[in-house]
Amino acid sequence: MPVQLELKLSPEQAASAVEIKKAAANAAQISVEQIAQLKIVRKSLDARKAQIVFLLKVEVYLQGETLPSPSSLVPRPSPLSSKTCHIIGFGPAGIFAALQCLEQGIKPIILERGKEVKERITDISAIHKKLFINPESNYCFGEGGAGTYSDGKLYTRSSKRGDIKKVLDLFIQQGADERIGYEAHPHIGTNKLPRIIENIRHTILENGGEVHFNKKVADFKIVDGEIKIICCADGSEYACENVILATGHSARDIFELLHAKNILIEAKPFALGVRVEHHQSLIDNIQYKRNERGEYLPPATYSLVTQACGRGVFSFCMCPGGVIAPASTNANETVVNGWSSSARNGPFSNSGMVVEVKPENWAQFENKGALAALEFQKQVEQKAFAATESIQAPAQRMEDFIQKKISKQIPRSSYLPGLISHDLNLLLPDFIAETLRQGLIDFGKKMRGYRTNEAILVGVESRSSSPVRIPREKETLRHPQIKNLFPCGEGAGYAGGIVSAAMDGMACAMKLSD
Repeated sequence: MPVQLELKLSPEQAASAVEIKKAAANAAQISVEQIAQLKIVRKSLDARKAQIVFLLKVEVYLQGETLPSPSSLVPRPSPLSSKTCHIIGFGPAGIFAALQCLEQGIKPIILERGKEVKERITDISAIHKKLFINPESNYCFGEGGAGTYSDGKLYTRSSKRGDIKKVLDLFIQQGADERIGYEAHPHIGTNKLPRIIENIRHTILENGGEVHFNKKVADFKIVDGEIKIICCADGSEYACENVILATGHSARDIFELLHAKNILIEAKPFALGVRVEHHQSLIDNIQYKRNERGEYLPPATYSLVTQACGRGVFSFCMCPGGVIAPASTNANETVVNGWSSSARNGPFSNSGMVVEVKPENWAQFENKGALAALEFQKQVEQKAFAATESIQAPAQRMEDFIQKKISKQIPRSSYLPGLISHDLNLLLPDFIAETLRQGLIDFGKKMRGYRTNEAILVGVESRSSSPVRIPREKETLRHPQIKNLFPCGEGAGYAGGIVSAAMDGMACAMKLSD
């Protein structure tokens, strides 16, 4: 059995495998030579005091002990059973649903509206260079879903909803850095995710699954309460046994299709606000309380939450050393998101800063029924587009926003399509603007220096979660009306982020065997 130890190390020590091994030997009161292998189980940063330290939990295997063998790749049932499952959407939920299907001997047949990950790059480049959005291939749609080009953060609080370790291990087996297995806030990076997603696709294909791109679902043929045929926009049709619907929070046409066919969906609360961008050096200075971060500390992050005007205000998807990106899926809307490369070495940091949107806020759209919250979301995004008449985003300095002043000049930003000065108080719904102003004042008190007119707000951050929930039975995870439909992931309202979506995909796939 390995010896388990908890170590407290300086940043310099934690960066050196030799120093970690020395510290472990000292803690175990043995010589370094007696250690055959050292495995880091957990690593986190404690910057609350003047002396910043890393806290490590390690397992030490001594000479002569049996070392753990690496876990295998996805099991390869031979042969697959005749049972199949059509998975609509190839984002995190769909990907991990497919992997789980293979593990159970079920053939996954994936239908993805967008393109392969390599082909997506051309369309994403056109967003930045030509300000052109392909509604089927963009930051949200295509192989890997929004997760492929939105940072790759793998932190989740949903620890009771599934096997987080299995998700992380599968990413590592497909090419992710092994550090994601033990870091407190694991992160892959947008630059590395495309290759990993490609590897996963090849694994699915090699094990008997199918992946079809440019297959936008346009209709379902339903007989006796079951989906019998999936109809795609290109005229192709797929007869199906079971359907996992994992289309993500931006596939509005799917919500509209379900609503038009009287398949039960419901409006749900979500959050809406802006992206906040600071210089990374300022966030480092605030969090580390030192002028220079140094080479052994990572770019500092933050997580902020408060109650203002009777609502929650909170930071979301904080990207240290990252960039703000255009996440629109149609030409008449402006939506922003953020991401970081694996190095997180950019000069800026950004975070979503969003406000709760409650049912009373979309009452004006009650004639839209279950799509009322979605209509509210669309209206704000379209208003943001109208403010600039392009995907150049409306922006305002932070203090100017708080004081309701138009910014005369917008500082340099990471948002490549460009920013145009606009009073966000006039763009955002009044209750969001008022709550956000008070929230930023509160955050300025919690993080001295955070409230500064050198920071900018960029609008709008509107897709932190889905404004629609597709109901399902608690035990079976099936839709209450459609017996072979399994609503899944962020788009169905059951996840928020890569890991929680992946776990939900696996959970739905496991129910196929019940």
